[in-house]
Amino acid sequence: MRKMRVYEVAKEKKMSSKDMLVVLSRIGINVKSHMSVLEKDELQKIEEFFAPKDHATKETAAGKKEVRVKNMEQVDSRSSEGGSGEQSREGAPSRRSRGGSQGKGSKKSPPKVNGGKHAEEGSRKKGNVAESKDAERQQHRKKGKRDHKANGFTGGGKGGRGKKGGKAPVAPPPVSHIKKITVGDSISVQELAKRMGKTANEVIKKLFELGIPATLNQEIDADTVVIVASEFGIETEVKIEKPITVIEDLLDPEDTLEPRPPVVTVMGHVDHGKTSLLDAIRETNVTASEAGGITQHIGAYQVNIKGKKITFLDTPGHEAFTAMRARGAEATDIAILVVAADDGVMPQTVEAINHSKAAQVPIIVAINKIDKPTANIERIKQQLTEHNLVPEEWGGDTVFVPVSAKKKEGIDQLLEMVLLVAEINELKANPNRPARGIVVEAELDKGRGPVATVLVQKGTLKIGDNLVIGSVYGKVRAMFDDKGRKIKEAPPSTPVEVLGLASVPEPGDIFDVVEDEKLAKTIAAQREIDKKQQEFKEASQIRLEDIFKQMNADGLKELNLVLKSDVHGSAEALRQSLERLNTDEVKVNIIHNGVGAISEADVMLAAASQAIIIGFNVRPDSNARRAAETENVEIRLYRIIYEVIEDIKAAMAGLLEPDLKEVVLGQAEVRALFKVPKVGVIAGSYVLEGKITNKAQVRVIRDGVVVHEGQLHSLKRFKDDAKEVVQGFECGIGIESFNDLKEGDIIEAFEFEEVKREL
Repeated sequence: MRKMRVYEVAKEKKMSSKDMLVVLSRIGINVKSHMSVLEKDELQKIEEFFAPKDHATKETAAGKKEVRVKNMEQVDSRSSEGGSGEQSREGAPSRRSRGGSQGKGSKKSPPKVNGGKHAEEGSRKKGNVAESKDAERQQHRKKGKRDHKANGFTGGGKGGRGKKGGKAPVAPPPVSHIKKITVGDSISVQELAKRMGKTANEVIKKLFELGIPATLNQEIDADTVVIVASEFGIETEVKIEKPITVIEDLLDPEDTLEPRPPVVTVMGHVDHGKTSLLDAIRETNVTASEAGGITQHIGAYQVNIKGKKITFLDTPGHEAFTAMRARGAEATDIAILVVAADDGVMPQTVEAINHSKAAQVPIIVAINKIDKPTANIERIKQQLTEHNLVPEEWGGDTVFVPVSAKKKEGIDQLLEMVLLVAEINELKANPNRPARGIVVEAELDKGRGPVATVLVQKGTLKIGDNLVIGSVYGKVRAMFDDKGRKIKEAPPSTPVEVLGLASVPEPGDIFDVVEDEKLAKTIAAQREIDKKQQEFKEASQIRLEDIFKQMNADGLKELNLVLKSDVHGSAEALRQSLERLNTDEVKVNIIHNGVGAISEADVMLAAASQAIIIGFNVRPDSNARRAAETENVEIRLYRIIYEVIEDIKAAMAGLLEPDLKEVVLGQAEVRALFKVPKVGVIAGSYVLEGKITNKAQVRVIRDGVVVHEGQLHSLKRFKDDAKEVVQGFECGIGIESFNDLKEGDIIEAFEFEEVKREL
C-alpha cells in the first residue's frame, strides 16, 4: 500500500477533505492539513474504520448488478425468440430504453430481422449497461450519505427531508471501541474527548451533569477524568509521569559502597580562630590574604592525616554569612565548633550550633586560644551545657578538645577525634556511578569564565562529564584540586574547582551528571522556564495587605544600588545584610546583584535607575570608569563588609526626613495695649527671659492655658522695626490675626529646629 495524501483518501472515500480531517481526528490520527501525507499504518487504520460500510456498499452494488445482468439475459432471450411478449417488471428499464430510441408516441414495431435485429440488440445492451452504471452510482451516493450521517455529519439537503418529504430517521451515536485510556495528573477537555473517541460536546455535557462547568481548553484533574470516563464505560489508568527536571537520587546497593573521607565544617564566631586552626592543620596562611582577617567566602580543603584524608570546609564567621554557614552544615558529616577560651559563647556560636543540630551533624568542640592568660576552659564548658552540648567527662556525648592554633597544641588530638567520629558513623559512598554533589561556591573569573567549587558526595566526577546544576548546564573541561593542581577524577568527598559551565550556578545547588550534553541543556532550559513561571505566579498573587502597603508607601524613599562581588556567596550575603536595613520610610532597592568586575553595562544600568554601584572585592575596568565619569555615576569600592553596611546606613539616614524639634526662644509679659488703626492691637511688652525675634512663632498663654498660637506680625522697639529684643528690654508685639490680648498675658516665642535622624 503506497503513501497517500489526505485529500486523495477523501476523494477515494467520496468525502470532502474537511470531513475527512474530522474523521482522522476522531480515530486518533493527527494531521495538519489536507496535504499531509498518511503512512501505511495510518491508511490501514482508515480502511479498518470504513471497512464495514464499504463492504456493505460493495455487496449491495454487486447484488443490483447481478439482478440487472439476469434481466438483460431474459430480455435478450425473448428478443431472439420474437420479442412480442410482455416484459416483466425487471425489464421495465429495457422498455423505456427502446421506447426512448423510437421517439415519443410511436407505435411498437416488431423487431427487425437480420441487421436491424442485431442493431436493436446492440443498442439495447449498451443502454442497459449505461443505465446499470448510473443506478450503481446513484445507490452508492445514497449509501455514502447514509454512512456520512451515521458518522455524525449532517447532509446538505433542505430541511433534511427525504424523497417523500418526511423527516429522515436520526442515526444512533457511534459506539466507541475504546475501552481504556491513560492520563496524567491533569488533561484538557478537548484532549480527553479525543482519547475517549467522543465529541467535546458530549464530554462537556457529562461534566455539566456532574456539576462541573467546563470549557473546551479547561484542565480537569485525574479524579474527575476517572468519573467522566466511567460514565462512558471506559476504564482509566492514571499514570503521573516524572517531570524531566527531576533527577532522582537512586539508593546505591550495600555491596557497592566503599569507605570515603569525612567532610568536616569548621564553624564559630568571628575572630575565634577558625581559619587559624585550619592554617595549623594545613600549615598554610590563609588569614593573611583575607581582608580584615575575616574569611569572606567558603574555602574547601583536603588534608592527609596518617594515610587518611579529611575534607575541611571553612565558613565565614560574620553574621552576614548565616546562609553560607547553613549551606556548609548541609554538606558536612562532622562540625568542629571553635570557641575562644578567652571570649566564650557568642551569638554566632549559637547560630552554628543550631545549624549543625538542624542538619543532624555530630559536633566536636575545639576550645581555642588556651595559651592566653585569660583563658577559662571550664567556663566555656559550662556555657555550652546550656545549649545541650555536655562534655563526655560530665556524662554527655560531646567531644571537647582544648587547642591552640597559634602554638599548634592539641591539633593531633583534634584530628584523631575527627577520624574516630567518622569511623563510628561508617561514612561510605559508591564511587562507581555518575557523580552527584553540592556547589560550595561559584564565581565568574575574568580569564576562565564561570568557575564552581563543588563537593562530590557520590560517584566519581571525571573530565568530559555533562553537568546539570539547577538551571545551569555545562561540560567538565578541566578540574583543579584545592592546591590548584589539574586532576582527571574526583572521588567522593573531594572538593574541586570545575570549569566549563555555561553560567554561574547558585551556591548550595545540587549537581548531577547526565548522559549527554543535549539532555543536560534540555533539563536546564526547562528548569529555567519553571523558575520564571514560579516567579511570575508569585508576583501575580496580589493580596489585600499588599495593596494597603502599596497605598501607604507613597512617601517611601528608595536607595537604589547595583552590587558586584567577587564570588556568589559574598554577593548573596551582602544583599541579605543590606535588605535588613530597610525601614518603613527608606528602602534599599537592589537593582542588580552580580558576580565579576564592574562593567560599562553596570554603569549604564546605574545611570538609568539613578543608583550607586557597590563593588565588593572587585574593580571597574577602564571603560566602566570613563562611563561613570560621563554619566556621573558614583562607584564605591569595599573589601570589608562592615564598611559597606556602615556607609549604606549613613546614606539611608540622609534620606530620612529630619525630626522637627521645638526650641523656646523667650517669653514677654503684656503690660499695656495700644489700638492702631488698620493694624490692630499692639501689646506693649517686657521681655522676661530669652529673646523675641521677628521671624519667630508665638503662643499666647493666659493663666497657664494656651489661648492662641500663630505667627508674629510685627516687632518694634519704640517706633523702629527690630529683628530681636533681648531680656530686660521693652518692645511692641503684634500678632497676626489675633487682637484679643489682655494685660498680664505671656507671649512665648519659639521656633522649630531640624534634627538629623539616624537608623
